[in-house]
Amino acid sequence: MDSEVKIGQRFPLTIKRLDINGAGIGYYKRKITFVTGAFPQEVVVAEVTAVHERYLEAKVHRVKVASKSRIKPIDPEYGKVGGIELGALAYPAQLSFKRDVVSQSLAKFKPEGWQHYQLRPTIGMSNPMHYRNKAQFQVRMIDGHVKAGLYAPNSHHLIPLSSFATQRPLTMSVINKLCAILERLHMPIYSEKTNSGSIKTMVVRESFSTGEVQLTLITNTKDLPHRSELLMAIASELPMVVTVMQNINPGKTPLIWGLESHLLAGQPYITENLLGRDFRLSPQAFLQLNPQMTEKLYQLAIDALDLSKDETLVDAYSGIGTIGISLAHTAKEVRGMDIIPEAIEDAKQNAKQNGVNNTHYEVGPAEVIMPQWVKEGFKPDAVIVDPPRAGLDSKFIDTLLTIKPKKFVYISCNPSTLARDLIKLSQVYHVDYIQSIDMFPQTARCEAVVKFTRI
Repeated sequence: MDSEVKIGQRFPLTIKRLDINGAGIGYYKRKITFVTGAFPQEVVVAEVTAVHERYLEAKVHRVKVASKSRIKPIDPEYGKVGGIELGALAYPAQLSFKRDVVSQSLAKFKPEGWQHYQLRPTIGMSNPMHYRNKAQFQVRMIDGHVKAGLYAPNSHHLIPLSSFATQRPLTMSVINKLCAILERLHMPIYSEKTNSGSIKTMVVRESFSTGEVQLTLITNTKDLPHRSELLMAIASELPMVVTVMQNINPGKTPLIWGLESHLLAGQPYITENLLGRDFRLSPQAFLQLNPQMTEKLYQLAIDALDLSKDETLVDAYSGIGTIGISLAHTAKEVRGMDIIPEAIEDAKQNAKQNGVNNTHYEVGPAEVIMPQWVKEGFKPDAVIVDPPRAGLDSKFIDTLLTIKPKKFVYISCNPSTLARDLIKLSQVYHVDYIQSIDMFPQTARCEAVVKFTRI
């Protein structure tokens, strides 16, 4: 038994590789040990933070032999907050790791022919910093001041952030000024301890192309004291903020967004430009967090699909229609679906304002709508999917394998669920290649575009 291993115990460990979450992997007495902040080829003194039957969790107490790829951390809060877990690893090593994550996931799930898949080198950014167009920061009173920031991992301890290595400077400047305004107006800030106060979270999203900023205040209460003074202050001190929304999410809940939203001031959306097309974004509509790389991602998808004018396309999990509308000029008809009604409304408007009239969008889950369309006699020539981290619904995969579209491209934001989905998909489709692309530098997250050929 390994019961002799205790929390706080320290021992030297050689790190073999990184796991899919960016933690170093080593073996202590043949037990797998995940070490946060350790990198491959390093010898560290690991300090145990959790003991499980099959594995240990640890943190780095000291680095004895450093990796050649270890660099000075990109942010002073490295190690204290999430979102920059690879912030002390040189960028070329981050890109290699992301290709390796795809490889590890395939080795775990072993879809048909996985050893022969072409895994292309990860496409990275020329400047992998300050790329995020959105910040969701918790707001709390700390030592009598209004502070916004992120929780330390696995806790509700707020780390205030006035700048952050992956956030856009404009986003951070809006957050800092807003904290000062809230403090000056004595706005009631939410307290988790007493479950009282109003303002819990601020969500700030900016458009790279227009510089417009969208602000959502997520509140514990419907009532927002000093509301008119707040809106006047935002209008005079933060002219770039063109949308002020309130979202009501009462009580203690792990979910950031509540069900009810109200526009307090300005317009209900901001506009982002991708591949020469304008897309409007309402506050809860999904858009990739890195617009610069989103254009590269969509171009990869367009190239992989290689549509012709007489082909029909289904853009499943369509969001605000970015992919489908970007592809519409190459296709006969594009149909998309999404479960968020506001996103579908945005998609319809986006098609209209880009002069695209061969698209059709519906609200509902892909696994419900797709079989419906097939029943009605619509059989797409091509399908592109960009599902959430949970991957494709099995009913959707069944429909796909029944209609067997000639062209199929999968955009994945989670290599594990991608590899799992490939078990079924590889029965009908051959994987031409998997192209990883770094949408989230400094993190362990990895996106990939998979091109398929029907067998």
